Amino acid sequence: MDKRTLFFLGISFLILAVMLYFVGIDKVIEALKVAKLEFIALAIAMQVFTYYLYAQRWKILNNVVGIDVGVKKLLPMVLVGLAVNNITPSGRGGGEPVRAYVLSREEDYPMEETFATVVADRALDTFPFVVLAAITIIGMTLSFQFPLWLLGLMVGAVIVIVIVLALIIYMCINPAFGKRVDGWIIGLVRRFYKKNSDELEDKIHNVINGFQDTMKLVISNKKCLYYAVPLSFIIWIFEILRVYFVFLAFGASVNPVVIGEVFILACLVGMIPVLPGGIGAIEGIMILFYSVAGVTASVSAAATVIERVISFWMATIIGMVILPYYGSSVLDKISFGSSKEIEESTEDEN
Repeated sequence: MDKRTLFFLGISFLILAVMLYFVGIDKVIEALKVAKLEFIALAIAMQVFTYYLYAQRWKILNNVVGIDVGVKKLLPMVLVGLAVNNITPSGRGGGEPVRAYVLSREEDYPMEETFATVVADRALDTFPFVVLAAITIIGMTLSFQFPLWLLGLMVGAVIVIVIVLALIIYMCINPAFGKRVDGWIIGLVRRFYKKNSDELEDKIHNVINGFQDTMKLVISNKKCLYYAVPLSFIIWIFEILRVYFVFLAFGASVNPVVIGEVFILACLVGMIPVLPGGIGAIEGIMILFYSVAGVTASVSAAATVIERVISFWMATIIGMVILPYYGSSVLDKISFGSSKEIEESTEDEN
């Protein structure tokens, strides 16, 4: 793990510790003592099942483009991707090129194809999130007095997500725009890579063309519409239900609608590329708004700690334990989410 990531993790833990101190660490501990373990176990089971749904959705997309890999092999890659996303302050995008690289290397498929299915998988996850985020922003604005800067930040985050998603889709269905993107990337290559740029330019052409062809297959396939899109909404429902059961463990019956609103709001804050996995910021948002919704601060803090252990730390620890299995090239060259270094690793192996 690089020094920058360790630094950000340290800052994040400090923020979390300060918040727990002001809530009252002794009160949080008392709340944890009375938690009903059966509800926490159910929340953990739901999270594990969510990992399976992630892998199942990715399998559907892979099958569309002829990548025949079972859920059993995809599941560890999903967990590795989640772990890398969680430990990199990169807006939660570092894990996608990592799992594309691992799938490409382990199963001997072209990187442009595996990366296209990963991007499509992320897009399918983003679609219900954008819908829920828009509803959440409207609902929370009517229910709470947001600072103008926070409201603008949330709206801006949703707009950026929509623009990026629209550009990716448009690039794949419009060959002319795809060529413009190709030319723009080649221009950057010529500017920064003076030596042997012809070979690199050819590789970029092939990668972009392969990416476009793969994405076209995914976008035009009805199976994605009938199975993968509803599955994405089901995944988000399970995410919200998991939080609901964590609160039930502490005897707090919180309206699932409120949980959904706070959860989506916390996810928006977590996308700000400052802290790894939004540690500290997400917990603070959740504790604050659950308290405003009528849950005591100690129960809000205790439930948030347990929920983050299940949703954040469980995937992070399992993914980091699995990561060495895929070899030193992944550990040494990907730099926890650097797509540039992944590409260099692929070139070295070829």
